[in-house]
Amino acid sequence: MKKTVCGKVYKFGNNIDTDQIYPGRYLEFTNVEDVAKHALEGADPTFVDRFKPGGIVVAGTNFGCGSSREHAPISLQAVGVSLLIAESFARIFYRNCINLGLPLLVCPGISELVDEGDEIEVNLENGIVMNVTANKKHQGERISGYAFHILESGGIKPLLRAASSA
Repeated sequence: MKKTVCGKVYKFGNNIDTDQIYPGRYLEFTNVEDVAKHALEGADPTFVDRFKPGGIVVAGTNFGCGSSREHAPISLQAVGVSLLIAESFARIFYRNCINLGLPLLVCPGISELVDEGDEIEVNLENGIVMNVTANKKHQGERISGYAFHILESGGIKPLLRAASSA
């Protein structure tokens, strides 16, 4: 896992639920390539067409609320989202992202710091977000030690596999 992530901002508002992140009508798909085609479709039907892999999704409060389906973070990871930043995340969604190895950062005030299309640089170790476009810096919450260890391992499954083979 990269400890510093740079990318273009794709910005969303508050209360983006898991059905907006990955609409339930596509739950039958199990192939990751098929799942990726519908990332954030419920919030922005043009997202997948305009998204460039490595981009950073930035959102307001309560990102990932709703059902606990893992399809939501899987679709974001599959389309190539390098990092999620939000003012706050739904608890189960947050944990699903950590378990799947998708980096995310809680950053109150992020909505005022960035605009759609800005380039940002994020240090995941210390939680500092630098808006390169606007030359503004902001402090996010640091990821806990164990959660960071899971992310560095690529997710909970790779971590457990490594631990069992050691």
